[in-house]
Amino acid sequence: MSEGSNVSPHDVLPAPTAHLRALAAHVATGLGAKLISASVAFGELTLLCEATEIVDVVTFLRDDPECRFVCFIDVCGVDWPAREKRFDVVYHLLSPYKNTRIRVKVEADDETPVPSITGVFPGALWFEREAYDLFGMLFTGHPDLRRLLTDYGFEGHPLRKDFPTTGFVEVRYDDEAKRVVYEPVRLNQEFRNFDFLSPWEGTDYVLPGDEKAKQPN
Repeated sequence: MSEGSNVSPHDVLPAPTAHLRALAAHVATGLGAKLISASVAFGELTLLCEATEIVDVVTFLRDDPECRFVCFIDVCGVDWPAREKRFDVVYHLLSPYKNTRIRVKVEADDETPVPSITGVFPGALWFEREAYDLFGMLFTGHPDLRRLLTDYGFEGHPLRKDFPTTGFVEVRYDDEAKRVVYEPVRLNQEFRNFDFLSPWEGTDYVLPGDEKAKQPN
């Protein structure tokens, strides 16, 4: 482009959303009934599918020559306690060939497992363990589904929205027992005396430093 040209880059380069919409149409054609919806928002393509179809969906995204989402990024979750299927299990993939990211979501509850994608992306093993630990999401076919971040014997799942911010148990080192102990959470608040002295209403007590001040009769 010559110097001083009035042509906008948007007139030369294709709009990012146009590329994503074309990709969404291709994916919808390739997956057919396995795909519930495909939407483009904020410059990102998001797919929604049934949990039972997740392995076939990510396999297609990895192997299809027009997609080639060969780089697995992560698995994360969102908790919606008021919803019947309270969890969104969210998968993020990257296609280095297309320089494009894609998000795949499935809905699940805390009793129905989601098929593991470790057979397609072995790196998902750790992320599925994290989702199980922090949300309680279950995955079938996972080779080692156990807690990853919380302690042995931990109860509950910390990233659920109905999990108390303080937790249920606190861990500390006991100097007398010379070991780590587990105790119910105790939120003892020390006594605090607030002085609500008003410029219009005086007090009937002496503030520190005013001991020598003349007291009213």
